[in-house]
Amino acid sequence: MSPTYIKRSLEPVLKKSVSEFPAAVLTGPRQSGKTTLLQHLFGRRYRYVSLEPPDVRASAEGDPRTFLEMYPPPVIFDEVQYAPDLLPYIKEKIDGDRHKNGQFLLTGSQNLLLMEKVTESLAGRAAMLRLLPLSRRESEGRPRISLPWETKRRLSPGKPFTYRELWEKFLRGGYPELAAHPGRDANLWHASYVQTYLERDVRTLRQVGDLSQFQNFLRTLAARSAQLLNLTDVARDLGVAVNTAKEWLSVLEATYQVIVLRPYFANVGKRLVKTPKVYFTDVGILCYLAGLKDPEHAASGPMGGAIMETAVLSEIVKTLTHRGVEPQVYFWRTTAGTEVDFVVETGGKLVPIEVKLSATPRPAMASAVKIFQKDLGEKAMPGYVVHPGDITLPLGPGVTALPFSNL
Repeated sequence: MSPTYIKRSLEPVLKKSVSEFPAAVLTGPRQSGKTTLLQHLFGRRYRYVSLEPPDVRASAEGDPRTFLEMYPPPVIFDEVQYAPDLLPYIKEKIDGDRHKNGQFLLTGSQNLLLMEKVTESLAGRAAMLRLLPLSRRESEGRPRISLPWETKRRLSPGKPFTYRELWEKFLRGGYPELAAHPGRDANLWHASYVQTYLERDVRTLRQVGDLSQFQNFLRTLAARSAQLLNLTDVARDLGVAVNTAKEWLSVLEATYQVIVLRPYFANVGKRLVKTPKVYFTDVGILCYLAGLKDPEHAASGPMGGAIMETAVLSEIVKTLTHRGVEPQVYFWRTTAGTEVDFVVETGGKLVPIEVKLSATPRPAMASAVKIFQKDLGEKAMPGYVVHPGDITLPLGPGVTALPFSNL
C-alpha cells in the first residue's frame, strides 16, 4: 500500500460490484480519489487508460471498435465523460461475453450527460457507484462502524478534537490530497481546485457561457448555504435569468459540488415543488468560497451555523454513499416555523438530527426534535443533537446529544 494511500470505505462495495457485473461505473467530484482507488485495488490486473488527453479522446471517438481492440478488457477507462460515444461499443463488447464480470471499470466526474449515456448503453450491465471526498473516519484511518441510529450499543467515543482542531479540519475539508499532505496550503489548493473545476468541468457543459459570472453564482450560493434558496432572488442579485440560475444549479449538482436538500413531506409530490436548501458537498470548498481562512473567525462568524450543518450533512451523505446506498435526507419545517435540520429516511423510518454550534448541550436544544417525533408518531426514530463538543448526553426520552467526532 502506498504510504499516502487512504483506505476508502467504498472498497468492499466496489470489489463486490466488480465481481458481480460486467462493468462498474465510479462517479464523483473531481479529485475525490476515483483513479487512485481503482488503481490501488485493480491496477496490477487492469490496464489503465485516461480519456482526458485530446489525442486519446479523438482515437476513442474516431474509431471506437479499433480503440477497444487496442485496449481489451480488463481495462480501466478514466474520465469517460470525455468520450461518451464509446459507451455503446463497450456494451457491444460486453454482450459478446455477457457472463464475464469485471471487464470494464469506468470513472467520470460529471453525472449529467454521463448518466444518460450509461443508462442508455449499460443498463443492467454496470454497477453504479459514487465516491465523494473523505469522510472524517476515512481521513483518520479509523475502522468503519455503524451509524448511531443503526446500533443499540453505546458508541465508544472517537478521539476528541479540541474546538480549534475541529474548525481547522472544517477549513481543510475532505479532499484526499489535502489529507495525504498535511503541510499543503489549503487555501491555495482550494483556489486551484475551483479554477480547474470551472475550466474543465463547467466549460464543457453548454449551459455556462460566462465563467466569471458562474463563479459569482458559486460565491452567492456559499453565502446562502443552509438557508432556504430563493433562486429568483439569486438571479436578480446577479443580473441573470432565473432559468439560467436553475441550469447553473443543476450543473453544480451534476458535478457533485452541491447537495440540494428538499423538505420532508409524506406526499412526495409536495417535496419537489417546495423551496429547497443547498449545501456544498465539501465543507472546505464552502469555507474557501465564503473567504474564511481562520478557524476562530469561521466558528464565531455569521457562517458558523452553516459550516457546522454542512459538515454534519456531508458526513451522513458520505457514510451512506460509500456503502453503496442512495442517501434519503431531507429537512423538516412546519408552518409555525419549527425546523429540524436533517431527517434521514432509513428502512421506512425517519431519524431527526438537529445541529447546534454550542459545545454545551442542553435539553432545550432538543425541542424541535421532540415536536417532530410527536408529529410523525411511529415513523419517527430516536433523534440526535449533533454539537462540536465532546459530551454524549441524553436530552430527554428519545433524544441524545452526540459530539461531531462520534458521528
